[in-house]
Amino acid sequence: MMLNKQGRPTQPSSPNAGNSDMEFETYTGNKALELETPLIFEQGVAGRIGVDMAEPKAVKSRLGGIERKDSIGLPDMSEPQVLRHFVRLSRQNYSIDSGFYPLGSCTMKHNPRINEKVARLAGLGDLHPLQPVSTVQGALELIDSLAHWLKTITGMPAVAMSPAAGAHGELCGVMAIRAAHEAKGQARVRILVPESAHGTNPATAALCGYKVEAVPASKNGRMDLDAFAKKLGPDVAGVMLTNPNTCGLFENDIKKIADMIHEIGGYFYCDGANLNAILGRVRPGDLGVDAMHINLHKTFSTPHGGGGPGSGPVVLSEALAPYAPVPIVTHGVDGYDLTEHVTGDTARSFGRMKAFHGQMGMFIRALAYMQSHGADGLRQIAEDAVLNANYIRVGLQDQLHSPFKGVCMHEALFDDGSLKGTGVTTLDLAKAMIDEGFHPMTMYFPLVVHGAMLIEPTESESRQTLDQFIGTMKHLLAKAHANEEDYFHGAPYFAPRRRLDETGAARNPVLRWSPPAADTSDVDVTFSAAS
Repeated sequence: MMLNKQGRPTQPSSPNAGNSDMEFETYTGNKALELETPLIFEQGVAGRIGVDMAEPKAVKSRLGGIERKDSIGLPDMSEPQVLRHFVRLSRQNYSIDSGFYPLGSCTMKHNPRINEKVARLAGLGDLHPLQPVSTVQGALELIDSLAHWLKTITGMPAVAMSPAAGAHGELCGVMAIRAAHEAKGQARVRILVPESAHGTNPATAALCGYKVEAVPASKNGRMDLDAFAKKLGPDVAGVMLTNPNTCGLFENDIKKIADMIHEIGGYFYCDGANLNAILGRVRPGDLGVDAMHINLHKTFSTPHGGGGPGSGPVVLSEALAPYAPVPIVTHGVDGYDLTEHVTGDTARSFGRMKAFHGQMGMFIRALAYMQSHGADGLRQIAEDAVLNANYIRVGLQDQLHSPFKGVCMHEALFDDGSLKGTGVTTLDLAKAMIDEGFHPMTMYFPLVVHGAMLIEPTESESRQTLDQFIGTMKHLLAKAHANEEDYFHGAPYFAPRRRLDETGAARNPVLRWSPPAADTSDVDVTFSAAS
């Protein structure tokens, strides 16, 4: 089989492929009830329709001669065909609802169904952002309540609710920092970012016009304080630091880092991607943080990845609060108001980041999650997440090499040192995990660790699940050390598709579908395979 008729060979076959006469092949290409589905463009049959509608009455065109002359090029299909196509594709998705999702630095936790039910309640699920404020008082109260929880949890005096996701939140924070410096008449040009940072940190700083300078990690996996001190200067606008960091470690010198950046007039941006590890235990505001985005879709369990949009509210210190973007929910004489514009001599907001007020559905789910757990429950979340990560760390410490000794926070980090001499790489191990029914961990990140394997179990997983995962890893590592490298190089064997040539796909991607040459006499358009 092919990934599609114009793609690369990815034929599913048995682990004995090439070494035995026994091949797992079927006439249809299906594997039991796991059904093959061609691209939707390859399924269309001219004249087939899913609806029967009368020809509309002719109307005068308003397009001024630019109306389409040719067919739009979409495939002709019946309703059952369309439904089956997308259902079959959906069954190939892996999600936290399917099983353990150990992606490090992603916090793939269970999404409680009660949150989904609340988000669909009449009056919430059918809101429109352009409704009059008088008709959405409950929604504005909900946003205000969520903002109160976020400020209380982080110990910060202000929060911007509109950013749509983590990277969007970073942009919000750095724009507030830039606005604060510009208000002082300062044109600072550098932002310092640790080498272990998420890639969005330097990308955000560069997008805002700053020169990014990397700060190396020390031998203990934290930011090197001496190297940081040497890079400080009057042209530094701020530092972007993740805490706990992407090595799964708490930055022990974080208060000192905050003091150092403040001494030179800079601001401290904290990447809140890993807030799940310190929830209810540490308030970032007490550590000297000036801005921090909060991933509602991670820490507060709203669906993400393929499951739904993110949401990245940004908490701000007193120094940056005046520069927060609009809109802002305020308390008016007759209830809640929505401030869309800030005017006057004291207006310092840097503007607007989004057309409307933020991801309302995610706000509802996050607040439901918080109120379901309560303050003590949120603290328990962090404690259980750290416990689970350390359970995996200890369970695998005799089989996998950890680059940094000691207790971790929310995620356990290993390098590929234990695989040396086996001919098996981190990628090979991850592909073999798929055949065992586990989504691979985060691979080759953070970049400061060679062949990194970053595992974050979150608080959602039971001891039974963790024991099965640890046992599976030990089994695979034993195979690697038993000179079975060929097995790993061919994995996965039982997935819907075999291993892709990832380097070739990245360098020479096949991203567009074209009709077969024999059928192109009256078609001169191409279509995205993603459609």
